[in-house]
Amino acid sequence: MHITPTNITGCFIIENKIFGDERGYFLESFNTATFKNLTGLEPLFVQDNQSYSSYGVLRGLHYQTGEYAQAKLVRVLQGRVLDVVVDIRKDSPSFGQHFSLELSDDNKQQLYIPRGLAHGFVVLSETANFFYKCDNLYNKASEGGIMCNDTDLNIDWQVPETAMFLSEKDKTNLTFKEYVERGCVN
Repeated sequence: MHITPTNITGCFIIENKIFGDERGYFLESFNTATFKNLTGLEPLFVQDNQSYSSYGVLRGLHYQTGEYAQAKLVRVLQGRVLDVVVDIRKDSPSFGQHFSLELSDDNKQQLYIPRGLAHGFVVLSETANFFYKCDNLYNKASEGGIMCNDTDLNIDWQVPETAMFLSEKDKTNLTFKEYVERGCVN
C-alpha cells in the first residue's frame, strides 16, 4: 500500500500493489494495520455503500454532521469518476480548500476522506460503479450539502454544467458562504 497525502489535512490517496498474470489480477484493497502504520489512523468501517450512475450524474457535495460525521474510503469498481472533497472543518488549516482526483477501474486508486469533509463525484464514463466504506452509520437528520457549482469554491468538474444530472435535493444545497454564515456545523 502506498499512501500520498493531499492538500486537505488527513485526506490520502491510496494505491495498492496489484498482482497480475494471465488469469487477471489480485489486490488487497485495504489493510487496517498497514494504513495505521502509514497514517497513524485506524478507522473502523461499519457500513459499505455502492452506487451505479450514468455519464454526468453528480452526487454531492454531501456531509454528515456531529456525532454522525463519517470518514470514507472510496473507489470505483467500473468506469471513471472525478471525486471531489471540500474541507468544511472550520478549525482546519485546509478549511475551504478542495481536492479532486480521477478514480477508475483502470487506476484502481482509492481516496481516504476524513470526517468533516463534504464529498461528491461526477461520472466521466458512460456508466460507473462507485463503492465506499464509512466509519459511521448514515443518519438522515444529520445530512447536509454544499452546491457543486459554488462560485467561491470554483470546482472544475470536467463535465459541462448542461450535461450534469443532479438530484432535486442536491439542487437546493447551501452555497459555501451560506454554510460558513450558519456557523460551520462540522
